Amino acid sequence: MSTAVTGEAVPGGHNGTATEAPGQACCTSVTRGLLSAPEAERLARSFKALGDPTRVRLLSLIAAADGGEACICDMTEVVGLSQPTVSHHMRLLTEAGLVTREQRGRWAYYAVVPGALDGLSASLVSATR
Repeated sequence: MSTAVTGEAVPGGHNGTATEAPGQACCTSVTRGLLSAPEAERLARSFKALGDPTRVRLLSLIAAADGGEACICDMTEVVGLSQPTVSHHMRLLTEAGLVTREQRGRWAYYAVVPGALDGLSASLVSATR
């Protein structure tokens, strides 16, 4: 342990003395898992879409539906919201690349984009390793 300027112990820290071996850094590189700016923006958009409990519920409803798709007409009652409000939530999930939308006559059907959730999960794992 080393001490910080305040004199407190800093686990794994470095106190500014030359005790490290020459050429040896005191800490692991933070850039090892750094995302590119465009990738970070894409991920943030997806995670932001999942930042609302209603959208998480809608996504889970679609993922659990027979055939892996659900009609908007079947989603409104489950979440207790009006059709325009559910449509708004679904538009945000679609824009985030988490679901696809297919118009069939009067109704829109949604399906989870294959691998979208796996991709989000993997982004967290790879960024922390």
